[in-house]
Amino acid sequence: MKTLIVEDDPTSQLLLQELLKIYGACHTAVNGKEAVEAVRRAQEENEPYEVICLDVMMPEMDGQEVLKEIRRMEAEKGIARADRTKIIMTTALTDRTNVLKAIQQQCDCYLTKPISREKLLHELRHLKVNRPLGIWDPS
Repeated sequence: MKTLIVEDDPTSQLLLQELLKIYGACHTAVNGKEAVEAVRRAQEENEPYEVICLDVMMPEMDGQEVLKEIRRMEAEKGIARADRTKIIMTTALTDRTNVLKAIQQQCDCYLTKPISREKLLHELRHLKVNRPLGIWDPS
């Protein structure tokens, strides 16, 4: 599984990398503009990200704008909903406005910080993404 972690906080970025490294390659971006460019490059190389963990509050371009732009790029390329990147919003924001906006922009999951291993792995199973490398998981 190829993952992009979009997080400006080094501690949160490191935590997500540790949790996700058993699934495969983890790339990082520290702001929204870097994230959009990484997604564009991956699409052009025909190696799109399977999962993106996307913080909401970031410099340059916030996570809501990034989410909207990624979904626009996927629609422009004619990527079917079932084949698009799974986007997990990871944020400290729990207010109804941000949650609803993310859902309207078509995020696949909304996790609030602090992110626990159990919550993240539960959502990955729910999203039916690849199993951990070299680990058999019967669930």
